[in-house]
Amino acid sequence: MRRIQGGWARLSAKLSCARGQGTTEYAILVGVLVVIAIIAITLFRPKLQELWDAIAAGINGL
Repeated sequence: MRRIQGGWARLSAKLSCARGQGTTEYAILVGVLVVIAIIAITLFRPKLQELWDAIAAGINGL
């Protein structure tokens, strides 16, 4: 019985480590996507402003 309990402890520790690794990878992925979004917004700001102005003019024309 002692061997089974030790096995569960090791399995639990491995699962906990894997869960932490997944969370870290997710956080890195989200961070990279945020950086890409900021760069895209910065590069396309004039086009986005034109689009926003066209939408605003369309709404005001209703």
